[in-house]
Amino acid sequence: MVTLVLAVLVPTTMAANSKTTKPKAKLTVSTTTRTTAVAPSRTAANQTTSAPTAPPPATGSINVFAAASLTVAFTDIAAAFETANPGAKVTLNFGGSSTLVTQIINGAPADVFASADTANMDRLVNAKLIRGTPVIFTRNRLMIVVPNGNRMRVKTLADLGNPEVLVALGAVGVPAGDYARQILARAGVTVMPKSLEPSVSAIVSKASLKEIDAGIVYATDVAIDEYRVDGIAIPDEQNLIASYPVAGVASGRNPATAAAFVAYSQGSAAQSILKKYKFLPLP
Repeated sequence: MVTLVLAVLVPTTMAANSKTTKPKAKLTVSTTTRTTAVAPSRTAANQTTSAPTAPPPATGSINVFAAASLTVAFTDIAAAFETANPGAKVTLNFGGSSTLVTQIINGAPADVFASADTANMDRLVNAKLIRGTPVIFTRNRLMIVVPNGNRMRVKTLADLGNPEVLVALGAVGVPAGDYARQILARAGVTVMPKSLEPSVSAIVSKASLKEIDAGIVYATDVAIDEYRVDGIAIPDEQNLIASYPVAGVASGRNPATAAAFVAYSQGSAAQSILKKYKFLPLP
């Protein structure tokens, strides 16, 4: 606050021929106060900030195309998503990631794609068939799978190089197969597989039916089917960690609910389900 003080001198007037002298005039001081206004602060105590509004519940139907290794986990996640969003309906389509990519490229009606590797997701990104940016929502570890009883006494990756051991691997382009070939190369093991399968579920099925002696799949597949197959751990220095990306599909008919499902897969409810089925947490 700035205060200005002004002094005003009032002159004394004397009568020309007066016998009486008038008293001198007093010195009068007048003060004028000028106040500089200050704009109110944005953080004033009386300012109210509106709370962020929650997004509306997702509605309508979506088709989710997901890697075969996600079958059990995504079945539970889809059910939980529908419970959280009563107006939404999720239809699931599982298969080898490379097969699903081919289906989407050929026009299959997908709203969401969840891959077991980034390479197959990149195929759709490069084809401009993905809406937004894919995000990694979970991870997995590879493992040797054998029939219950392990009749060929397989213990290490080196045993898969034995020509008497019937081995199944994922086909070229199938994430589990590509990971397996990288792992075997790291271990310096050459394998002549009996068959190349379109998905990990096909490899597990052959192992459970004793049609093969061994294969390389995800640890989660062994955990789910442990009553039919056994798993053998692969040493960390030879193993790989698989990253799973998810994204909306550009041609999807329900982008809002697709985006809600993608976000839900990263949330605590979905992550708890993935953990229950032995998927690895995000770093």
